[in-house]
Amino acid sequence: MEFTGSSYTGAFKNGRMEGEGEYKFPTETRYVGDMKDGMFHGKGVLYFPNGSKYEGTWEKGISKQGKYTFSDGLEYQEKDWEFCDGYDRQFYTERCNGLKPAGESQLTDLDPPRVIPDGCYDCGDGFYDPNTRVITDYEHHFLRNADDYEREWIVSTCRKSWDEIVGHSPDN
Repeated sequence: MEFTGSSYTGAFKNGRMEGEGEYKFPTETRYVGDMKDGMFHGKGVLYFPNGSKYEGTWEKGISKQGKYTFSDGLEYQEKDWEFCDGYDRQFYTERCNGLKPAGESQLTDLDPPRVIPDGCYDCGDGFYDPNTRVITDYEHHFLRNADDYEREWIVSTCRKSWDEIVGHSPDN
């Protein structure tokens, strides 16, 4: 764990993680639950830095069943998923709280949306800076370097900070 930047708080047996415990990854994701022979085993929850979580039942480190809940409380459904499909592009918070009046757009599920640093993109788990090709979390801690594929996807898909003036200008 010292080499990967991970940590563990909990019970041990024969020098291995065993029983109830909390395992923290260097990405700030953490697992809280049962361990056996150094692996996730039994009931446990993965908590992600963005506020979402995965509650599951694990066998020898592999999830056998579980459910994913987004940070806003929306639970993922593998079948009959009606959220944000080709026919309904509403955000979950719009479904819960209703649509805004005409002329007021909701750009993300967060309202108001995150402020994106100049020249950067919001890629869902943090900010991408195209000059450095680095993705940081929303508190500006390093997450990863973007490869060519991820860079292309971010630049073509994700919301970017404004880098040009738009809208009506009474001086012109």
